[in-house]
Amino acid sequence: MARGTHKNRSFLTRLRCAAGGIGLVYRREKSFRAQGRLALVAAAAAAALGVGPGWAAALALSIGLVLALEAVNSALEYLIDHLHPDLAGEIGCAKDAAAGAVLIASTAAAAVAAAMLWARWHG
Repeated sequence: MARGTHKNRSFLTRLRCAAGGIGLVYRREKSFRAQGRLALVAAAAAAALGVGPGWAAALALSIGLVLALEAVNSALEYLIDHLHPDLAGEIGCAKDAAAGAVLIASTAAAAVAAAMLWARWHG
């Protein structure tokens, strides 16, 4: 595809491309699937506990952030591996930094879940 033409596609076409990207990451990345399963468990727990809309929103944002960063991490790895398939120190640093971003978001999401549970049982 010619450079710049992707941006001028219809919204529906761009939406299909984005959904295809999510599907690609889901099929290729074990960590994305694991995070997705954890997200479903967290959402089911929140529903079963009957948490309020504030906690539900915080949980949804946390889940969205973790899954989005997993997808960005995967995209970065795909690009780096394509452009420079050999091992190199700085490439390893870039991959580690992206993985670290996922870890930070996952830790924050776990903290939101813990706070939600604490508030539910001790609030």
